[in-house]
Formats: sequence, C-alpha cells, structure tokens
Amino acid sequence: MSIDTVGDFLTVMRNAIKVSKRSIAVPFSQLKFEIARVLKEEGYIKDFTKEAVDDKAKLVVQLKYVSGEPVIHELVRVSTPGRRTYKGVQTMKPVIGGLGIAILTTNAGVITDGKAKKLAVGGEVLCYVW
Repeated sequence: MSIDTVGDFLTVMRNAIKVSKRSIAVPFSQLKFEIARVLKEEGYIKDFTKEAVDDKAKLVVQLKYVSGEPVIHELVRVSTPGRRTYKGVQTMKPVIGGLGIAILTTNAGVITDGKAKKLAVGGEVLCYVW
C-alpha cells in the first residue's frame, strides 16, 4: 500500500486509459474528488460520483473518449509526499504551450494554473494533464 494516494489515483487513471476502460473506481478522498471536479470542468473526463460500496466510499470516474481516442493523453505527477513542488504566480509556465493544464492546491482550493493566475495565487503543483 502506498502513501501517495493522489499518485495512485493518477496511475489507476493512466492504466485504465491505456486499456480503453470506460470507468475506474478508487477509494474516496476529498482531494481526489476535487481533482476529478477540475478534470470534469476542463472537459478531460465525462463524470464522477461518490458511491458507497460495502460501507466504504468509492470515487467512480467515467473516462472520456472521442472517436475511440482518449481525451487525456498524459498525466504527470509533479509534487510527491517526499518532494513538494510549489509555484508562485510569476513562475507558472503554460503546460504544453497552453494545450494542457496544471492542477494546483491553493488557499483558494484545488484549481487549474489558469484560474490561479486570474486569482493571483500560487500553490502546490499536484500534476500536469494534457
């Protein structure tokens, strides 16, 4: 069992995309729920729900495909429990020339790099998605 639950969540999603699964189910946490919310807002996943299975909460994520091609091409974990990575507003650079997003945890919640620039807040960079 791993300590990095966000890394495990991203790995499950990455592996599911490689084998063209339509949905995944992972143990629920509020941080994973917020990451899924951001991915849905940005159009990278279809939907997500919190479900109770055998008295344990699960986060079920419906992955999105367009013409059989996954919308998510890459998920890269940036900040890990052993090495946190923080970025200020001035040091944030566009992901893949603006084609991707960075997901950050800030004092304004879990948001994308674009929204963080609008709000003029920095934070911990969780992952890059494109």
